[in-house]
Amino acid sequence: MYNYIIALHIIFIVTWFAGMFYMPRLFIYNTEANEKEDAAQKILHEQFTIMMKRLWYGITFPSAIITLILGPLIWFEKYDFTLPAWLFIKLIFVVFLYLYFISLHIIFKQQVKGIFKYTSQQLRVWNEVATIFLFAIVFLAVVKSALGLVYGLIGLVIFIIILMSAIKIYKKIRDQKE
Repeated sequence: MYNYIIALHIIFIVTWFAGMFYMPRLFIYNTEANEKEDAAQKILHEQFTIMMKRLWYGITFPSAIITLILGPLIWFEKYDFTLPAWLFIKLIFVVFLYLYFISLHIIFKQQVKGIFKYTSQQLRVWNEVATIFLFAIVFLAVVKSALGLVYGLIGLVIFIIILMSAIKIYKKIRDQKE
């Protein structure tokens, strides 16, 4: 039974992350629609709202809930309520991932109401946060050691620096095209 639970957990993590990767892109496109003329803006906002609702309520939110249910089942089955150090640190990242998920929900609700508090550039940066969590959580789950954690954190910092640099370079290229 354990292997089936693990398989389902991985499947719902993948679908949850797919939603968290795509949702901010829709936020960006919806925000950039504000730069269009009124008629196009209205059509785009309506379409992006439909897309966001389907993605959020059909894939992202249910996947987050199922992931949250299956994760503890795996922990209790495998570790009998003990908490290895690597798992404790991983769970801290998971808590922050759920906080990130909640922040996406807040932005989603705002945009559905026509409230745009963030620029497309801010949303581009926010879009990469899920990638950082994915990197940290997968490394902890696979390596499962303190030394691996140190290397993983060093790699995570390097990864963040590369990611933020890529965002800045993309912005410069995009600004030059305009």
